Amino acid sequence: MPDRKAELMQTICKQGETDRIKADRLVDEVVFIEKQLEELKKLPFIKINPKDPTQQKATPAAKQYKELLQQYNNTMKLLLKISGDLNETEEDSPLRQWLKSRGKE
Repeated sequence: MPDRKAELMQTICKQGETDRIKADRLVDEVVFIEKQLEELKKLPFIKINPKDPTQQKATPAAKQYKELLQQYNNTMKLLLKISGDLNETEEDSPLRQWLKSRGKE
């Protein structure tokens, strides 16, 4: 998937060489995880007891898919943060403001 890597690098690295260096390894991880997720999608995610269809359980593929998807989401958030596209507000949430005020006392 060299095309996918180039696409991600072009999208993410708008700011210059520093972003490219930071993002290069993360983009490799994203491309790898995307491949793994596509392969896992081909496998069954639920095992159903043939004698009692109400008895079902997740397969190892389902568990692995869930873990990889979480890692994919976290990596994409980090890439967006590097690129400056992640809209994070500068203001603290009310909970953080309260915690800061409690810490000063």
